Amino acid sequence: MQVRILQTSACAACKVAGHCNASESKEKIVDVLNVNDISTLKVGDHVIVTASHDVAKRALLLGFGIPFLVLVTVLLIMLKVFSNEGLAAITALLSLIPYYWVLYLMRDKIQKKMSFFIERNN
Repeated sequence: MQVRILQTSACAACKVAGHCNASESKEKIVDVLNVNDISTLKVGDHVIVTASHDVAKRALLLGFGIPFLVLVTVLLIMLKVFSNEGLAAITALLSLIPYYWVLYLMRDKIQKKMSFFIERNN
């Protein structure tokens, strides 16, 4: 099931948000795989989409934690090997390409472990 979410910034509810550049909202489509009873839902229903804390932690680890460790590790190794900061920085940045490529190739397996759940909004 696909759910449309209107993501708004924290200040979007402010009275002067229409006159301020800081307020913004984006529409996103989220795939919800674990829907128990789809027969009770119809287009236009308001629902609550949830994810467990484990899912959030895993997403942060895969998206930011591991890439940061790869970046810093490669940077430090390249600084020791080449003693050239520019080359070390470029190599460290390029080292993220294989990581994100593997992440992309494993997206189906990751999606099964990191899914959203839907609750009816009464």
